[in-house]
Amino acid sequence: MGQKINPLGFRIGITEPHRATWFARGKEYGRLVAQDHQIRDYLKRRFKSAAIEKIHIERKADRTTVTLHSGRPGVVIGKRGAEIDLVTRELEKVSNSKVKVNIIEVRKPQICGQLVAENVADQLERRGSFRRAIKRAVEEAMREGAKGCMVKISGRLGGNEIARSEAERQGSVPLNQLQANIDYGYAMARTTYGIIGVRVWVHHGRYEEQEN
Repeated sequence: MGQKINPLGFRIGITEPHRATWFARGKEYGRLVAQDHQIRDYLKRRFKSAAIEKIHIERKADRTTVTLHSGRPGVVIGKRGAEIDLVTRELEKVSNSKVKVNIIEVRKPQICGQLVAENVADQLERRGSFRRAIKRAVEEAMREGAKGCMVKISGRLGGNEIARSEAERQGSVPLNQLQANIDYGYAMARTTYGIIGVRVWVHHGRYEEQEN
């Protein structure tokens, strides 16, 4: 089971918190889900170079709090906070409520699954060697303290006619253990030969070890 599912969805409510915290009934629920997607899509497009790992959305009464986990917080803030003020106004239009934007810096982007996947996808779009890209990503993750890392890419690698998969793995990546903290990331590289999917699993150890 652990091999077939997003590790975050597999652990939601058990060892991982939800990335959207709010409550709604009836048609209001569907509207807010669509609004969350719109907010995340807007922020990802606007701050493509800011290395955004994840976006947490929390709604309370008439206020919406959006927390960005970014590897380059300076890009999000902008010069003298101009960029963050502009984004706040845009999000208030989308959500029809007051919005507060928080920024949390990602200390080690080399062991964040989503950021690793986006970095590999970027190298593939620049026509870099796919074998070198995935090997370097795994080695950097292990060097930064990951217990294990696996990168898998699928598509027309190297422009070949037949699509195939290639993977690089080091260390332990137990995907079927709920107590194992697995960080998962997915990205798509849009190349001239077609789309190449990039999936990354980073093992940070067991949850109880990190709490202690």
